[in-house]
Amino acid sequence: MSMHSPAHPSQSRIAAGILAALILSLPAAAFGKQFEAWGPAAVEAAVNSAAPDGCPIESPNGRSLYIASTRSGTLGGNDIWVAHRTNDASPWSAPENLGAPVNSEFNDYCPTPLHGNWLLFVSERPGPGTCSAGPGKGDIYIARFIPSLGWGAPRHLGCDADGTGPNFPGGEFGPSLVTTSSGTFLFFSSTGYGADMNIYMSRLQTDGRFGPATLVDELNTEYADFMPNVSRNGLEIVFNSNRPGGEGLQDVYTASRASTNDPWSELVNVGTNVNTAGNETRSSLSGDGERLHFGRDGEIYVSIRNKVTGGD
Repeated sequence: MSMHSPAHPSQSRIAAGILAALILSLPAAAFGKQFEAWGPAAVEAAVNSAAPDGCPIESPNGRSLYIASTRSGTLGGNDIWVAHRTNDASPWSAPENLGAPVNSEFNDYCPTPLHGNWLLFVSERPGPGTCSAGPGKGDIYIARFIPSLGWGAPRHLGCDADGTGPNFPGGEFGPSLVTTSSGTFLFFSSTGYGADMNIYMSRLQTDGRFGPATLVDELNTEYADFMPNVSRNGLEIVFNSNRPGGEGLQDVYTASRASTNDPWSELVNVGTNVNTAGNETRSSLSGDGERLHFGRDGEIYVSIRNKVTGGD
C-alpha cells in the first residue's frame, strides 16, 4: 500500500492558508437556541459492527456520519469510515472506508468533517515533519474530497515546538473547529509535553497558521479531560472525562457560555440518559444541536433533545 509522507512545515502553512480560505466561506452561526435535556441514548445499529467502533460525528449538513473502526476492510489499523442518509429521518447506510490517502497502515481516527468537503482527523502515521508518532500519539491533519478526483493528500497542521502549528509531542485527539465573531479556534485534547490529557485551544492567525495552543483552564482537572466538540455557535462544548463523581469510567460532560468572549460555565455531567458505568467517549453535537453522538464500550450511540426556543 502506498503511503503519503506527512507535509513539511512549509506545507503545513499552505494547508492552514487553505483552511483559512475555507473558513471565510462558512455560513453564519445560529445563536439563541434553548434545548430540553438529552433523551435516552439508543444504539446506532446500522453503523456498528462486531469490531470496536467509535469517534462518531455528523457532517455539517447532517447527511453523513463519520466514524473510526477496526472492522474488516481496514488498511491496517483504526480507519475512518462514513455512512450516509437522505434526510434526518432516514436510516444510515452501511459505512464505507474512506481509503487511502486519508487512511493508512497506521491508526487514523477522530474525524471532524467541515464545510466544503474538508476533513480534520488524527493520524499516527510517521514521517518527516510529524510532532509525535506511535500508539496513542497522533497528530492533526486536514484533507479535502473533490468529487471528480477523490481525497487529496492529507496535510499536517504543524508543530507547537517550532511554531508552525498546534500539534504537541504528546498525542492529539478530537479536533473541533469553530468560527465566531471573536475569531476561528481549534479545540482539541492532548498530553502536550508529557502532562495528563487536557483540553487546549489554538487560534487561527492572520498568516493562516494556528498559533500556540493554550490550556482551557476552566475545563481541565488533574484527571483525563479529552476529545472536545464545540457547537456551531461556539456557546456549548461537550467532552469526556474520568474525573470523580461521574456515573462510570468515562462520562460525557458539557459546559456553556453566554458569548464567545466569556469563560466556560461550571461543568455539568449530562446525566444517566447518556452516561453509564461504562466508557462514554468522543461525544459530538450535530450542526443543529439536537443530536449527541458518542461511543460507549466499542459501540456508537445517539441521544436526541428537543429545541425549546431559537432559530435554526
